[in-house]
Amino acid sequence: MPPISLHLPEWFVSGGATMWVLALLSVIALATLISKILQFARIRPGNSRQADQLLNALRQGKQPGEPGKLNSPIDRVLWQCWQNRNLDEAAWQEESLRLARSGLDELRGGLRVLEVISAIAPLLGLLGTVFGMIGAFQALETAGSQVDPSILSGGIWEALLTTAAGLTVAIPTLAAFHWADRSIEQCREKMQDRLSRLKVLRNNHTAPEPLEEDRDPSVSHAY
Repeated sequence: MPPISLHLPEWFVSGGATMWVLALLSVIALATLISKILQFARIRPGNSRQADQLLNALRQGKQPGEPGKLNSPIDRVLWQCWQNRNLDEAAWQEESLRLARSGLDELRGGLRVLEVISAIAPLLGLLGTVFGMIGAFQALETAGSQVDPSILSGGIWEALLTTAAGLTVAIPTLAAFHWADRSIEQCREKMQDRLSRLKVLRNNHTAPEPLEEDRDPSVSHAY
């Protein structure tokens, strides 16, 4: 069976072991990105349709109906917070904060992988270039007085391959990380806005009616 290197491009083989590590990192980054795209397409983190329906019903003084399927973290967190409306103010805020953090943590899965790969890929490429340059200058020293410029130039371009490969992996991975991170940040801001509205509407909805003796007597005698 022929070695696997015979089926690979010459430039890939010339990059040495660093190219294999970068290839592995690129596969991991691509798999993570695909999983995030599928996750975001399924749960739609920026969707707040069910949450807005809940807030509109409370604003109009109506009793909210049963929600539909709650895929979005915003919808799920707001409805869970509304179901906990009978808790006292401090407990309700703590529980709301816990639910919001839990909903956002589900979206952050895999982001650390993209961040780490985008950081170490160019460093690995640079490390491979340094080792390649060392090998090129060692070959130049071995040649002694019979120096052939092609030895140095050939060693340099082969060494620079790993830097190019590292940047090729890092740049799209970093872009994917910022896309996912921005999507989660927008979800967080939208969730915070809806929770603030729910807090006000909950207080109004649960506020007790004033007792007869607590009302302003001037108002009662005006009629």
